[in-house]
Amino acid sequence: MIPQAAAVMFGGRVREEMTESMLAESQDEEEIIARVAALDIGKAELVCCVRIPAEGNRKKRLQEVSTHSTMTRSLGELANRLVGLGIERVVMEATGDYWKPVFYLLEAHGLQPWLVNARDVRHLPGRPKTDVLDAVWLCKVAERQMLRPSFVPPVEIRRLRDLTRYRIDLVGERTAEKNRVEKLLEDACIKLSVVASDIFGVSGRDMMAALIAGER
Repeated sequence: MIPQAAAVMFGGRVREEMTESMLAESQDEEEIIARVAALDIGKAELVCCVRIPAEGNRKKRLQEVSTHSTMTRSLGELANRLVGLGIERVVMEATGDYWKPVFYLLEAHGLQPWLVNARDVRHLPGRPKTDVLDAVWLCKVAERQMLRPSFVPPVEIRRLRDLTRYRIDLVGERTAEKNRVEKLLEDACIKLSVVASDIFGVSGRDMMAALIAGER
């Protein structure tokens, strides 16, 4: 009970009143993900931290830290291990392209992988420097639901996106090669682009084929 004096003006007289405020007990249940794993992924290997509830004691957690190769067989064994432990969420950072095979393989095993933006994770205080401690720290942050996932499109959209991006790259390379051929002709004082609107059209290709055959 905390007394607080309040001066109240009433009828020209000052009357002091004692007011009271109460501090009530609050019981907040910490909402954490019961079974969670975090991966620190490198090119040749990754560090996996798993945290699950201890048997018979809700407040205690069991933790396992292990290192695995990024080869397919090793990743498959890791995925089976996580499935066997009943892991509800697997969190990893978007580091280059190294996360992709790990993410896709875990997804194929029925797990729920989360890709988190490294910028969002970097701003959280208390992050260690080593790979092992980094995996443990990321796992603890993930179990308290302090992270949000980045958007990873479904399999069908990923395939279509890869196809369209590859086509864009091929078109860009084709354009660069066309420009290189036109520059080569100009260096040789062959003004093919002056007499043909498109040197790679039907007529332009016939002219270049004749030049290659030795016709002048």
